[in-house]
Amino acid sequence: MTLHTQDKTRERVATAAMAGVGVYVFVDVVLQFLPPHYSVISDAESNLAVGPFGWIMNLNFLGRAVTTGCAIAAINRIGPASGLRRTGVALLAAGGLCSAVLAFFPTDVDAGSGLAVATAGGAIHLYVASAGFLAALAGTLVLTRWIRCVPELAMAYRSAFTLAAIAAVGLASLVLAASLRPDLLGLAERICLAGILGWVLVVGRAIKRLPRRTNYAAPD
Repeated sequence: MTLHTQDKTRERVATAAMAGVGVYVFVDVVLQFLPPHYSVISDAESNLAVGPFGWIMNLNFLGRAVTTGCAIAAINRIGPASGLRRTGVALLAAGGLCSAVLAFFPTDVDAGSGLAVATAGGAIHLYVASAGFLAALAGTLVLTRWIRCVPELAMAYRSAFTLAAIAAVGLASLVLAASLRPDLLGLAERICLAGILGWVLVVGRAIKRLPRRTNYAAPD
């Protein structure tokens, strides 16, 4: 495989990651208008996977995992490997894997609150979703630090940092909402998710705009 081919692949997977974010958000928005009409403010996003159109959301969870994989493939084609990149990519991959697992274990919508469980499958969903958010957030934070050290991506650093901060605020709000304001659980979760998905979009765009022919090392 030539260097030119590797760079062309990098551009393609970065584009796929960006498209994946767009599709995920579009499906989320459409499902909000379909029965049983869950609240975007109080209901967790996972509730969209329960109901007559729940299978669409389950496919969306799988799509988010694929989107994460594309983002990782693009990131791995930037510069030589480093400890920060390896750690960030591993955490991001864990977050993507958790998203895929969610498709097979529906949440307990009628358990009483967004973080209550009534079945074994619901408990698995809750724990995997929590682990996924933590891993994805940690991955974006570590990779944002890595981006700061990569001159070719310097123009994306501020935006990546801002979106990672939004994701962190969203996750902190999610924890508070779970214990103090469960009626705001859905909003807090979506703020965190918006930060993570926005981060992938911004970084993917920055990678896509890099010239194809470079002196970057091949991925590990």
